[in-house]
Amino acid sequence: MMLLLLPLAPVRADEGMWLLPLLEKMNSGRMTELGFEITPQEIYDLNNTALKDAIVIFGNGCTGEIVSDQGLLFTNHHCGYSAIQQLSSVEHNYLKDGFWAMNTGEELYAEGLTVSFLESFTDVTADVEKAVAKAKTREDKAKALGKLQDKLCKKAGCDDKFIVGQLTSFYGGNTYYFIVYKIFRDIRLVGTPPSSIGKFGADTDNWMWPRHTGDFSIFRVYADKDNNPAEYSEDNVPYSPERHLKISLAGYEEGSPAMIMGYPGTTNRFMTASELGETSERNDVAIKVRTVRQDVLMADMQADPKIMIQYASKYAGSSNGWKKWIGMNETFAKLGVQERRAEEEKAFTEWVNAGGQERIDRYGSALKNIDEAVAGRKADNLLLTYIRESVGSIELLGVSSYAGRLEEAMGKKDQEEKDAALASIKEGLENFYKDYSMPTDKKVAAAMIGLLRESIPAEELPSFYHDIDSCFGGDVNAFVEDLYGKSVFTSLDKVLAAVDAGDVQTLLADPACAVRKSYIESYNPHAVAYGSYQEQFAQGKKDYIAGTLEMREGEAIYPDANFTMRLTYGTVLPYYPRDAVFYDYYTTLDGVMEKEDPDNWEFVVPEKLKDLWKNQDFGRYALDNGKMPLAFISNLDITGGNSGSPIMNGRGELIGLAFDGNWESMSGDIIFEPELQRCISVDIRYVLFIIEKYGGATNLIDELDIVE
Repeated sequence: MMLLLLPLAPVRADEGMWLLPLLEKMNSGRMTELGFEITPQEIYDLNNTALKDAIVIFGNGCTGEIVSDQGLLFTNHHCGYSAIQQLSSVEHNYLKDGFWAMNTGEELYAEGLTVSFLESFTDVTADVEKAVAKAKTREDKAKALGKLQDKLCKKAGCDDKFIVGQLTSFYGGNTYYFIVYKIFRDIRLVGTPPSSIGKFGADTDNWMWPRHTGDFSIFRVYADKDNNPAEYSEDNVPYSPERHLKISLAGYEEGSPAMIMGYPGTTNRFMTASELGETSERNDVAIKVRTVRQDVLMADMQADPKIMIQYASKYAGSSNGWKKWIGMNETFAKLGVQERRAEEEKAFTEWVNAGGQERIDRYGSALKNIDEAVAGRKADNLLLTYIRESVGSIELLGVSSYAGRLEEAMGKKDQEEKDAALASIKEGLENFYKDYSMPTDKKVAAAMIGLLRESIPAEELPSFYHDIDSCFGGDVNAFVEDLYGKSVFTSLDKVLAAVDAGDVQTLLADPACAVRKSYIESYNPHAVAYGSYQEQFAQGKKDYIAGTLEMREGEAIYPDANFTMRLTYGTVLPYYPRDAVFYDYYTTLDGVMEKEDPDNWEFVVPEKLKDLWKNQDFGRYALDNGKMPLAFISNLDITGGNSGSPIMNGRGELIGLAFDGNWESMSGDIIFEPELQRCISVDIRYVLFIIEKYGGATNLIDELDIVE
């Protein structure tokens, strides 16, 4: 507990992903200095409604905010992308054309999408320490933590469906909180701009500033008649939230206070020099493999509108990480991040050695444990990355796992359980094949199998490579043609016929299953070897973080992001990315027109948007100079998971939606660069302009709580 409640000391306002229960103690004074009028209690209060009640987890990896008393929700376009893609077809291509519901009856149920509200956040460090006190092995500890979580969940009334509890560690396992969420499962698409607005600039502009992307989408949370979470039903009604955000049209200036509440996914601000080297090497491998795969996908996507819809979300998910890793490695080298971390470790070691035997006994092995674990798992780490990114990305092998699921279902004695399992299998298969192109997957398979052969030692290749050599004379293309020609998993009809007949043996004997088995057999030994260093590594990290906190006693130190609600605060600021280059803090719609390229799908501009721009038809959303604001930057500390987070002014009013970081600070998950690191957000005035003037959805504008 003492590690969290460190005395307040001067901190950089532009760094930190702060835990909400500790704002009053750690951050209140500095926020006031920056011009924030809202108080910590107005932001977070477990006993009363507070700002945090309007902030939600959107899906499984983004943030959203409730913006009306009828459960209307804003998030990013790229956060809603998968749901929009699932609802799209060639006939109704919402990705390409956009979608606007003019009343609740037109809203579209997004199957499988969830929205989670934070219910409680309780420090249980003492309970954890007591529970694991007698644990002698990693397995004992895991079992003890599992029992404690079950106990806490039962006390909180969790049902594993609508009320879910999570025992979550912070500061490398030195502190624990039990967090309870209420999960809503009836979420409906309300509005989205076309991709030419919501994804303008696509891969080229991703992670870049200046930016001109209208990255937003709109959904609505539905509940039962008693305002409780429920499965989808036509009888459900819009959710009445405890709190929703007001929307400000006042905008911002350079130096204006700004803050984010959201769910940042993962940072590693305590990462050591050896871990940085490991990360860089792993990035290089993933970049290499994904470059090849993405080129195959994009060629087919551009050639066929149906494949473009089927693979849009898959491609976006792959390319986002791919470009981030490219920028990360570039920034590691340019900013000397590994060398700077080595200096920090040197200072830590000197501090440990200067503290006498007690400190040496406690922290002296921390860095040694980390470094030894990283070195010991290096070869397995790279092999795992190669195998997983290449052969592991072949969709035919993934869907062949349904053979095992069918075998398990047919073995059930209870007929009701068997029927439910078979229904689940059929539903899963239908969802998979909806977004599957066999010819595309076959091209990916040939490319990935060939690339893996060229990249790792022959003795590490999956055993099916022996078949390629012995039966096909080493011809990968011939092997792939034979595989896809014989497998029933290339066709939904063939697989469903086997499922309906309960024909387990046909599926288990399928050549795709044999290749998948070979892949798993080559992958698992390396996974086991890699995992054998986990206990040593985890202990090293726990000790290193605990020692660092003790060494820096008197400072306010935030824990690494772990997809729990955080607040970060700072100001709207421009920056100098390099010598003699200046980037202003906002962009306008003029920049869209300057970037327009009708021959490049990433920079196509809709005719209606061009007409609105030519006519200066911006309504009340224009700046005093008549221009339409589009995006802006601030020195807020964000990472993946913050996508869709509300950018709020000093009064807690919505002024934008966070959607990206900037290229010059791609090492930001590891080390914060105050002069370079910026959060890129879409201006809420541009969001409202697109809703009203482009989409014509004035019904949504009328629903919002707008402060002029």
